[in-house]
Amino acid sequence: MKILFTFFNPSGGMQTLNRVRCQALHDRGVECHLLYTHPGKGQQNIPNIQTYITNNDGEIRGLLTREAFDLIVVCTDIYLAERFRGVGYKGPLVFEVQGLGTLDEAEQVINNFNERIHKLTDALLYPETTHLQTLFKGGFPSIPQYCFDNPIDCNQFGYTNYPTKSFPILGWVGRIQTNKNWREFLQIGQRLLAIHPELYLWIFQDDTLFEPEQKESYEQFVAETGIASRLISHSNVPHEQMADYMSIIGDSGGLLCSTSILEGFGYAVAEAMLCRCPVLTTDSDGIRRLVINNYTGKIYNRGQLDDAVNAALSLMHDPALRASIRLNGEWHIRNNLSSELYADRFLKMSHQLIRRRIHIEQRWS
Repeated sequence: MKILFTFFNPSGGMQTLNRVRCQALHDRGVECHLLYTHPGKGQQNIPNIQTYITNNDGEIRGLLTREAFDLIVVCTDIYLAERFRGVGYKGPLVFEVQGLGTLDEAEQVINNFNERIHKLTDALLYPETTHLQTLFKGGFPSIPQYCFDNPIDCNQFGYTNYPTKSFPILGWVGRIQTNKNWREFLQIGQRLLAIHPELYLWIFQDDTLFEPEQKESYEQFVAETGIASRLISHSNVPHEQMADYMSIIGDSGGLLCSTSILEGFGYAVAEAMLCRCPVLTTDSDGIRRLVINNYTGKIYNRGQLDDAVNAALSLMHDPALRASIRLNGEWHIRNNLSSELYADRFLKMSHQLIRRRIHIEQRWS
């Protein structure tokens, strides 16, 4: 079997998802290729996977003709799906959504895509996230739908023991944009610094992807609050090194803070847990598959800064709670979100769709 996965650019959670699932499927004898219509910094993290970076119709037509993919998965870019059909691809095409920003943004996108999704796609794929389930089941009852958790690379990515830092670290992963809610992270960090002045704030981002007005507000906030001396920004860290950083944060007595408004899944949170880094997160929907409050992490309601700060302090000051959450978090990821489980589910979907497409073609021939 040969499968093509596509997205706009190799960055963030999509770059991680595509890399991990390609490896998991490769281990099952499936040949996987990647197509991105635009370049991105995440290209540095793609080893040993046939990857194409092109937005040219002629090159795309040539790729589809030459490789004869058995299945194509198009994430978010319904217009690319339209182009695939336009250049003659007749095989099964899965439209995937991992996250579309805030709920209003997601509803608007789905409404705009409605006609094309019905016309072009054989199935829908999305993680077990309440708002995505509601949007798709309500809007596309006649299209086959597959809903299962994303894979985590539990074999190559995980905790490593390093010398312990002399200061606690509050980490954050995301883009400087509205949905990632960077301002709330900095507000929490500012309050924690008043209690723990030795604390450092570490931000991990792709500094080529941001909303310009949000970037301006971010820089203004940092300047006005005087936290710049305690803030370290890491940009485009190679993925394998993120396990080292998360391990260091966990051992420092600090934690990862996720402040998103809405998440389809939340790779940064899952990978932090796998590296024994405690997590404090907003109740951002998709995160519920990962964080069980007071068992695998801490959840607070977005905007409730007092609750967030108190939860962070409990993780920092209560050794027994911290130890149990680190242990339970790692166990939860390894046992419920492994790449092996994902491969089982994805292959079941693929075989069903390929058989269905063959049946349809035979019926009309």
